[in-house]
Amino acid sequence: MKTFLSMLLGSAGLVCLASSAFAQVVPTVALSPPVAADEPSEGSEILVTALRRNERLQDVPVSITALSGDQLAEQRMDSPNDLAGSVPNLQVTTSGGEGLPIFALRGISMSDFSLNQQGPIATYYDEVYKGSFPLLPLGLFDLERVEVLRGPQGTLYGKNTTGGAINFISRKPSYETQGDLSLSLGNYDRYEASGAVQTALGENVAARLAFTFSRADGWFKNLLPGKPDMNATRQYGVRLSFLAEPSDDLEFILRLSTSLQNPVNYGIFGRPGPDGTGAGVYEVFGGSSYFRTGLGKREIESDFVARRRHRTYGAALTSNWNVSDALTVTSVTAYDYGKLYIPEDADGSPLQVVNTENRGRGEQFSQDLRLASDYDGGLNFILGAYYNKEKIHAGTSLGFFTDIDVTGDGAINADDCVQDFTVSCVYRNDYRQTKESAAVYADVNYAVSGRVTLRGGLRYTKDKGKAGDYKAQLLGAEDTPIANTIPGDPVDFDATTSARFSKDNVSGKIGVDFKTAADDLLYASFSRGYRASAFNSQAFFFPEELNVADPETVNAYEVGFKTQFLDRAVTLNGAVFYYDYKNQQALNVDPNTLAQTLINIPKSRIFGAELEIMARPFDGLKINAGLGLLDTKIQDGEISGVVLDGNRLPAAPTVNFNAGFDWDVMKNDSGIVTLGVGGNYSSKQYFELINIDRLVQKNYIIINMQFGYRTANDRYGVALWGRNIFNEYYYRGAIDLSGLGLDYFHIGEPRTYGLTIDVKF
Repeated sequence: MKTFLSMLLGSAGLVCLASSAFAQVVPTVALSPPVAADEPSEGSEILVTALRRNERLQDVPVSITALSGDQLAEQRMDSPNDLAGSVPNLQVTTSGGEGLPIFALRGISMSDFSLNQQGPIATYYDEVYKGSFPLLPLGLFDLERVEVLRGPQGTLYGKNTTGGAINFISRKPSYETQGDLSLSLGNYDRYEASGAVQTALGENVAARLAFTFSRADGWFKNLLPGKPDMNATRQYGVRLSFLAEPSDDLEFILRLSTSLQNPVNYGIFGRPGPDGTGAGVYEVFGGSSYFRTGLGKREIESDFVARRRHRTYGAALTSNWNVSDALTVTSVTAYDYGKLYIPEDADGSPLQVVNTENRGRGEQFSQDLRLASDYDGGLNFILGAYYNKEKIHAGTSLGFFTDIDVTGDGAINADDCVQDFTVSCVYRNDYRQTKESAAVYADVNYAVSGRVTLRGGLRYTKDKGKAGDYKAQLLGAEDTPIANTIPGDPVDFDATTSARFSKDNVSGKIGVDFKTAADDLLYASFSRGYRASAFNSQAFFFPEELNVADPETVNAYEVGFKTQFLDRAVTLNGAVFYYDYKNQQALNVDPNTLAQTLINIPKSRIFGAELEIMARPFDGLKINAGLGLLDTKIQDGEISGVVLDGNRLPAAPTVNFNAGFDWDVMKNDSGIVTLGVGGNYSSKQYFELINIDRLVQKNYIIINMQFGYRTANDRYGVALWGRNIFNEYYYRGAIDLSGLGLDYFHIGEPRTYGLTIDVKF
């Protein structure tokens, strides 16, 4: 607590410095600003639907950052990874590659990135929960807004979560015929196109078609002859939406979508250890380990280069029925299908120390049904029921030293597999997972007076799961089966096993709001978050590895304020919170046997605070900043034989800060010239629970810019843009693979720049 208080008090100077910078219009560190969703003109109110109602952001007693669709486009935020630079206490890692974000919010994250896992930060696309990685679509195009809710969610959302929720809300059709088209060119031979068109199909029916398409060469330079550069871009997404309003009280919105990513996969920066990548194994068989001699940090010599492939399909029907002026029934029905293949040269070298392949396909059906009231004062409520069923068929292959000819006969096959040392061996698993979640929930608020509102929510959840047809095998480098390792039958290669869980949970929230005479909001709340049990899909070597982790929970205490002053020219929102975090799910590796199990870290605690400010000193200038503070500590836990007590949680920098401005440099009858500068600062952070110093990411700053012109009628626009303009080198993830002779890193994107032209019609 003392550490957190000193951190909070010490941050006052940083806040004052930011305020001074606002006054001088010279921000020192800038970032894409978290501005209003639904903000058609200056002075209009920010509207969000975070609590399943259309409300002013300043009236919602929850810590929220809202980003408008126009802002996302202008600031070149075309990937969920980019959100971390705009939201206090949000971090994103990319262990599965671009487009498969792993969110950490207020220090709540996950350490098992298997394809079957559902993270503690829920992602929603138009109110549809997307859980496992194969189901995540390419979603950042033609959006109305993005809402990031910090803190446990459950009494209003489809899935219980311990960390928060991120809502991607697409633009819905309207009856006005209009469209837009944007074309971009950039470095790394980047070219992009995106746009939308909509029209009325009848008196009560409208349609909207939106798309995005982008390609770029890889920026991770591969120096092996004939091998392509890595970290390329090759993707598209399409969304077709229909709006039908058969009466004034009834509305249907049908959204059909598909997306495809098929780029040359990401590369791994494998930093060799003292004995080189390979840890001396190659020397035993007359070869040599690898030391990355003569390579730059964004250069690689990778022999295993393949395309990642990720295909998704989705259909969602949202129905709204105004039963009366004060009662609305909402139904959200959705079906999703996805297929994902991720090949990885995990050692980042021309050797085959460790190569992996992750493959999976999944489908889910979900139904959310709720009744909401909107009475003037007194009691209001939302009553709902939710059901989700998800099926995943997935598997992973791990190949170790598959380029070593142990027998020296000129062929590498099953005869070369040295099982005790995993040389010239491949371990592969395969399984089918089914999860069902059913819940009923209620959220109520009661206006005691014009200024005081009491709030409460309760949710009952029943979760069931089965991992069936599970088997793991030891194979030769040429895929000849040698033995079943799970379920452990060395003779019957078709033998399988299974695991199950069935849990129920009651979670909820209570709180109180107070409106001041100046219409500012003060609030306090307690909420309990819950994340369901999970199967270990990293079981390869022993039958006992196939286990089930218990649910994790968070007891969250928060107080906050939302205020506006100087005739609403300045908006200042903030919150302070404390989390009691129990049973965090984590992947444990036995240092003696290499057996992997999914365990629970018994207890951790998190102190934190956030502050966001938006100012309009004069017409044509918007200045924004956000500050996040975290003090995390594991209080009881052990992993891989190491006691964790006193360690920090991963993806939880002590300080993260963002600031930025958008300035109309010149405005006259011919058009507007604009300048935007934005960036974010993050202090030191770990990527794993053991807090290994050599894997730490030190503090870094990312700066982005754009300079543009729009015609006075807003029809045409052109912009020069740059992201990470100072080419900062930083990591998005790290894993200790010292047993194989290397440290494994995902690298953040380098400097990118380009030109965009757009037209509205």
